[in-house]
Amino acid sequence: MDRSKVVAIVTGAISLILAIAYLVIVQLLDMRGEMIPAPQSLLPVQIVCLLASR
Repeated sequence: MDRSKVVAIVTGAISLILAIAYLVIVQLLDMRGEMIPAPQSLLPVQIVCLLASR
């Protein structure tokens, strides 16, 4: 085999390894369960409304 075929096979193998590793990582992160949002402040919210004068 010439050098270009070897390089193509090696880069293809590296690509497959990276793709499989990515899928495994995504599955592991997905198995952690539902993501719960951070708690919100319990302080009262004050709404200020400014009216433009004519």
